[in-house]
Amino acid sequence: MLNRPDPDALLAHIQAEEAQQQRGKLKIFFGAAAGVGKTYAMLDEARARRAEGIDVVAGVIVTHGRAETEALVAGLELLPLQKITYRDHTLSEFDLDGALRRRPALLLVDELAHTNAPGSRHPKRWQDVLELLDAGINVYATVNVQHLESLNDVVAQITQVVVRETIPDSILERADEVKLIDVSSDTLLQRLRDGKVYMPQQAAHALQNFFRPGNLGALRELALRRTADRVEAQLQAYRAAHAITTSWPAAERMLVGITANPLAGRLVRGARRMAAGLHAPWIVAYVETPEHFRRPAAAQGHIAETLRLAEQLGAETVTLSGEDASLELLRYARAHNVTRMVVGKPLRSRWQELLGGSVVDKLVRQSGDIDVYVISGDDDAPPTQPLRTFQTTSPVGAYGWSVALVAFVTIVMRFFSPYIEITNIAMLYVLVVVVVAWRGGRGPSILASVLGVAAFDFFFVEPQLSFAISDVQYVLTFGVMLSTGLMISYLTTRLRQQTTSAQQREGRTLALYSLSRALAERRGVDNLVQVSVQHVCDALNSPAAIFLPDELQHVVLRAEEGGVQPNANELGVAQWAYDHRQMAGYTTNTLPGSKGLYVPLIAGTRTLAVLGVYLDQATPITPDQVHLVETFASQIDGALERARLADEAQTAQVQVETEQLRNSLLSSVSHDFRTPLATITGATSSLLADDGQYSLATRRELLQTVAEESERLNRLVRNLLDMTRLEAGAVTAKKNWYPLEEVIGAALTRLGPQLGERPVDTQVPPNLPLVPLDDVLIEQVLINLLENVLKYTGPNTPIEISAVQVGGAIQVSVADWGPGLPPGEEGLVFRKFYRATNASQRGVGLGLAIAQGMVSAHGGRMWAENRTAGGAVFHFTLPLDGTPPTMPVAEL
Repeated sequence: MLNRPDPDALLAHIQAEEAQQQRGKLKIFFGAAAGVGKTYAMLDEARARRAEGIDVVAGVIVTHGRAETEALVAGLELLPLQKITYRDHTLSEFDLDGALRRRPALLLVDELAHTNAPGSRHPKRWQDVLELLDAGINVYATVNVQHLESLNDVVAQITQVVVRETIPDSILERADEVKLIDVSSDTLLQRLRDGKVYMPQQAAHALQNFFRPGNLGALRELALRRTADRVEAQLQAYRAAHAITTSWPAAERMLVGITANPLAGRLVRGARRMAAGLHAPWIVAYVETPEHFRRPAAAQGHIAETLRLAEQLGAETVTLSGEDASLELLRYARAHNVTRMVVGKPLRSRWQELLGGSVVDKLVRQSGDIDVYVISGDDDAPPTQPLRTFQTTSPVGAYGWSVALVAFVTIVMRFFSPYIEITNIAMLYVLVVVVVAWRGGRGPSILASVLGVAAFDFFFVEPQLSFAISDVQYVLTFGVMLSTGLMISYLTTRLRQQTTSAQQREGRTLALYSLSRALAERRGVDNLVQVSVQHVCDALNSPAAIFLPDELQHVVLRAEEGGVQPNANELGVAQWAYDHRQMAGYTTNTLPGSKGLYVPLIAGTRTLAVLGVYLDQATPITPDQVHLVETFASQIDGALERARLADEAQTAQVQVETEQLRNSLLSSVSHDFRTPLATITGATSSLLADDGQYSLATRRELLQTVAEESERLNRLVRNLLDMTRLEAGAVTAKKNWYPLEEVIGAALTRLGPQLGERPVDTQVPPNLPLVPLDDVLIEQVLINLLENVLKYTGPNTPIEISAVQVGGAIQVSVADWGPGLPPGEEGLVFRKFYRATNASQRGVGLGLAIAQGMVSAHGGRMWAENRTAGGAVFHFTLPLDGTPPTMPVAEL
């Protein structure tokens, strides 16, 4: 039969290819360490592309002073770097916006794992590359194997150096092409000694630490293996897209099929030796057939032990489900390009194999180009007897109910047999078998089938009340009835088992979905751990707990469900699991006498917590339970890692904002305080040095200058204090009912000297109601708005102050006829320390922010806009809350 691709998979593949065509292509030059020649190879290939007429631009290239690399850069168009100021230092970074504007056909981006300077759009350079790809720009990039996130802890263990800059493995996986740049360790060390990698001082230090021969050999192997894994993944994708079911022996891969037999441990050990000799990855698979659910608990527990043994020996384990173990094993083998299958020698007799079928025989006959090995396993292991798989699956009452139902049909039909055809009576017995099979199981249904045939022969076939048969044709009838009954019994029982298995899988899937949704909805570590233990407890019907480390890295109970009270011993097991990043406790080889199973929650190179599950030890744990616990753990550690990253991001954001605030405050205060202080110091020094040469008018002028600058300094200090009080929440509006024109008049009076002859037009309707406000705060709001007008407009520019009732609030407006606000800055002017570039006088930049805070304390809002006829206008509202007092009427 012709093999055709799955339509859904083919459609998904076509859609993915269409989406990929819209994106840019990413090619990664991949190496084991610095100095292997990744940048050189990238530049060399880029020059070849440019010679073909492709528009090539170097976005960022780090040559480390290597002459050969710099020679290749010469002649390429270089994208200017972006200058970013951070902590009084100017840093040069890749200009993402410049690259998007330039839009070359091919962009070169060196050091993909680089961390961008604070203030960049993305914290990591690989995020810049993703945006370039989404914009349709092709990218060449370089990265070393130690920068892969999944290998970070492995590299740290090998080199004793923790690499801080990493990229997600998904970046390498989504690359359209990965080119391995590889040189021998000796060649790389010679390059280092020749100064082609680092400067001489750095090279000497590197030779004693990171660049040791053993380290380089291990890193080189990691790079080669990671590249081979990517090639293998691409091969699997190609085979799936083209519906290739035969195995391609491009690389050895071994599959081991196990059963519930105790000798399975011997099989796993023997297969481990074969895999080690082949240097091949190996998989241990168990197939859950309908027979699995009839096995005793001891047999199911042995399966779990065998799978754990395989994992400890380095195998990947998988549990499959299906009717035929051989077909499921072959289907999985072909889907994963398995080249060799290993099974144990059959222990059943030849007659049992003929009657029940042989898995080994089916595998050999149907394996095709997959080699099948039948081995006995480890001969040194002590021989054990196979576990008996027969177990009563139906209650005793079901057998009695089966007999009763057959008897009932027989008695009823004895009365109605003269009126009913004998063939219809036979059908009733078949119906009994169906009902008993559905309600009682396999054993009672078989009993009903046998009793039904016997009762039909004894009571209804001539001669009646005898097992003698007058017509030989009834022998065929009896055979068909018995065969039909047994077949119906088998099919019905199998359907029940499939339903039970589907319900179990549905329950596991629902539990995982429920936990995933709950974790996505929660924020904060405390909420996450609490909802996690609740779902684990409900899904496994067992108590659960989560332990988090304290400042000393000692695990403490953080959340529990089901009445968990861990003693010192249990805490010790949880601490061991946390320290060693391995499962410990019940069902494991580490402290198996513990009451709980402890699973470390690991994210990257960090252990975040420990999940403890306290299963019922009276019932052997099943593989499904172990895998479910591990899946729960992976869900929880992912959520905890996201919470940790969110907290770190928030902390970093607060630190950045605090740093920006500090810099703004220092730059503003240092300038605005220095100017009045310098003026005051100069004026007072002149007065103190005066020996009678200054006239009275001159001295008054100097004193007037001191007074004005002192008032300016006082205003600056007052603004800083007001801003501090607003941010601390210490400013509250003490409202009383006031006529608004009085507050406006008080503000104009205080600013009389500054306003001078400037025309001020006040428009307050006479019927405007009393307004509940804090007269001191609103007066300060108006003063700040008017001072802002004085800074940004000419000396004779008119000012308009108006008030109008809008719904349940009074809207106050302060307008001018000056140059207006710069476009796009209407909302920015209310930020702290923000000052427009067209100000005629420099200020701290707090006046408008303070005014907005004071209006907010009244429950109103403030905004700014440019007027069509010219100038700017600032609006704020004051809600009319409550009922104004009744004004007394004066008697004439």
